[in-house]
Amino acid sequence: MGAEPVGTLVTTDLTVGGMTCAACVRRVEKKLGKLDGVTATVNLATGRARVSHPAEISPEDLVAAVEKAGYTAALPEPPKKQKREDGAEDEGARQERDRLVITALLALPVLVLSMVPGLQFRNWQWLCFMLAAPVAVWGAWPFHVRAVRGLRHAAATMDTLVSLGVVASFSWSAYALFLGGAGEPGMRMPFTLVPSASDGAAHIYLEAAVGVPLFVLAGRFLEARARRGTGAALRSLAQLAAKDVSVREDGTERLVPIERLGVGQVFVVRPGERVATDGEVVEGASAVDLSLVTGESEPVEVGTGSAVVGGAVNAGGLLLVRATAVGADTQLARITRLVTEAQAGKARAQRLADSVAGVFVPVVLALAVTALGFWLGAGADPQAAVTACVAVLVVACPCALGLATPTALMAATGRGAQLGVLVSGPQALEGLQHIDAVVLDKTGTLTSGHMSVARVTAVPGGLGKEAVLRLAGAVEQGSEHPLGLAIAAYAGRAAQGQPTPDVTEFGATPGQGVRGRVEGRLVEVRAPDDDLPTVLADALSRAEAAAHTPVLVRVDGVAEALIEVGDVVRPGSYRAVDRLRRLGVHPVLATGDREAPAQAVASALGVDEVHARCTPEGKADLVRDLQEQGYRVAVIGDGVNDAAALAGADLGIAMGSGTDVAIGAADVTLVRGDIEALADAVRLARRTLGTIRANLVWAFGYNVVTVPLAMVGLLNPMFAAAAMSASSLLVVGNSLRLRAWQPSSARRRTR
Repeated sequence: MGAEPVGTLVTTDLTVGGMTCAACVRRVEKKLGKLDGVTATVNLATGRARVSHPAEISPEDLVAAVEKAGYTAALPEPPKKQKREDGAEDEGARQERDRLVITALLALPVLVLSMVPGLQFRNWQWLCFMLAAPVAVWGAWPFHVRAVRGLRHAAATMDTLVSLGVVASFSWSAYALFLGGAGEPGMRMPFTLVPSASDGAAHIYLEAAVGVPLFVLAGRFLEARARRGTGAALRSLAQLAAKDVSVREDGTERLVPIERLGVGQVFVVRPGERVATDGEVVEGASAVDLSLVTGESEPVEVGTGSAVVGGAVNAGGLLLVRATAVGADTQLARITRLVTEAQAGKARAQRLADSVAGVFVPVVLALAVTALGFWLGAGADPQAAVTACVAVLVVACPCALGLATPTALMAATGRGAQLGVLVSGPQALEGLQHIDAVVLDKTGTLTSGHMSVARVTAVPGGLGKEAVLRLAGAVEQGSEHPLGLAIAAYAGRAAQGQPTPDVTEFGATPGQGVRGRVEGRLVEVRAPDDDLPTVLADALSRAEAAAHTPVLVRVDGVAEALIEVGDVVRPGSYRAVDRLRRLGVHPVLATGDREAPAQAVASALGVDEVHARCTPEGKADLVRDLQEQGYRVAVIGDGVNDAAALAGADLGIAMGSGTDVAIGAADVTLVRGDIEALADAVRLARRTLGTIRANLVWAFGYNVVTVPLAMVGLLNPMFAAAAMSASSLLVVGNSLRLRAWQPSSARRRTR
């Protein structure tokens, strides 16, 4: 993602390397923030920085600022270089794995001999020293390099603590072996967790010198693999994009890279292939699977004139599609961009954690020196004082603080995208968690948004529903009126592929209806009159109560059926409103439509508060009124008339099938255009914020418990390293549980 204008500012994404903990994040943000007019949000889990800056400050200036902080930075590579970038990541992962394996092979014998006195043979300590030396130097080299780099920039990070711990324990062991009597051939050393007096020879702590880098390297390797799992959904979205496309021109096909496909070109989608980009079907009919794009599990039937989304899978016949959007303008690209931007944000609690981490490492260094001075002043052996000091340096890890929010957010936003729910960032998640009122638009949100046949009532003993529909559909075949189009489409589906009969003597009377002769019968499709059979009169009353438009069908002058046409309620709306109410959310219906259809929809859904004939300004005023009553208000809509209310609400939610204006003003987008996903979004938000709170409680609580234990000498440095690595893994593992989160059974449909 490159730079894009945002008002008078420009937003630029940077890839930042060398960060290992929350203290690194805080330092990079502070360094960028020192530039005039610059604000930055840095994500430890993704290694990305989102920077808002004046146009006169170039991306190169931002890169230079990050490098001055002691880290590497670069603009994200173009898509064409992505493959090589991924290859570089794989090479880096292989190097880290090789370093871990070799370190483990050298460290394990040292750990065993140091911890099991019964296995300590003559001169065992010198073998351990020779094995520990390459671990303390080469195995811990990345920590030493980053610690020195931070020292040059007057910064202290987690690498500073690890490097000091390794250097201190190895240096003390070298002193003990060469000058402290620990090098005698018959030396034996007990393994204890508390300070103890020496028996004439100084103790060696080679197990700490090898255990610290071993456990930290292992923890970071596993942590990196787990963190990569949190971004699996985003990578799966990227993999939906086609690489090549078969373009049809002048009756011939040729395979071209997707980058060369232009708007207006026609391309071929064969059964089993992905639709290359957003477009309109110009020939063919099929079913397309949108599950990986919108979260909707049921295949959608498409035909000539139907819109299709890039990334959907053609599950049926051959399709010819005309491209309507390419590149960054496609729905798949917008979804991927929204998810990426959401993962760059931070919750309020995470900002507090980052602030704490910024002063955490200097405080830990002070505590380590304090512990060393206390033990020496108390008369303890120097090795006991060194043990406590090293344990404090190693156990105090701000890594878990830095990972608490980003890993949970990555997992949640990715899972949300798979379910057809896109959130703009952690602020939207926090808003979803707390909403207690939702203003629902009617047309296109609770209803389908277009005219369709709601009910057909036929006269008993007459021609029958199927026959009447066949005749009425034939007469309406040439109509351009919305009612006629709805009847013709419904009759066509009911005919199940049977040919439509021919019509003669066709005529249309404005405001009345159409007539024509079909198979020798005079068929009239018109407004109802007063002379109706009882069954049709009852149907007319029901239609008026439901705010449907009634259409009477007469065949040879005899009333045969009444067809109700209207904007029907979406099937998922019933479940959605009920589930929102169960979650403690008060539903409010606000629509620009008339009172009768608004009340009919509200009655069907069980919504008590209804506001009809609402102007865009009226909807915005309604939101303010609810907020003044103490409600935290969400607005869900799909049109331009909803944009003001969406922007003024505590949380704006747009239907994915709505206008770009509505989607742009919203904090959350329901991709598949089904408001049933709203209840899923609320529950996912509550689960995610709960996970983040649990992560932060663990990250803070871990240090509150372990640092005092290390200071009083109750924590061996080797176990301190293991505990430190385990804390980060627990945070990441807890976040990964969100990837398997499932909507409630109430949303599962029976067919």
